[in-house]
Amino acid sequence: MAPKKRRKPSRTVDKPPERAHTVSMLQVNGNTEAVPVNTLVDLRSGDAAILDRIDLPGEDARRLMELGFLPGTRVTAGLSAPGGDPRVFQVDGSEIALRRETARQMKVRMQKGPAKP
Repeated sequence: MAPKKRRKPSRTVDKPPERAHTVSMLQVNGNTEAVPVNTLVDLRSGDAAILDRIDLPGEDARRLMELGFLPGTRVTAGLSAPGGDPRVFQVDGSEIALRRETARQMKVRMQKGPAKP
């Protein structure tokens, strides 16, 4: 007689999947409305948007917030290097260059109307 095959235990509906406890992320969200969200990478030169959240590990997010990238702050896309990376963004009166990987993790809401100084 052949041995019985064991079934994998099925997950219960009310129990969420396990999360790895070794990764910590800091998600800062200043938006309370449901608005389509883009990233800083999606902005063209001269476009302005409102920073919605930063999806980066705690230390990286903290450093960006120290530089002025706070939720609710207006960010304007500037020029980029010849290869497109890094790119300059204007925030809180400063110009800061960010790599594409970092800018991709920063979610923004498009600002309605023309960019204001």
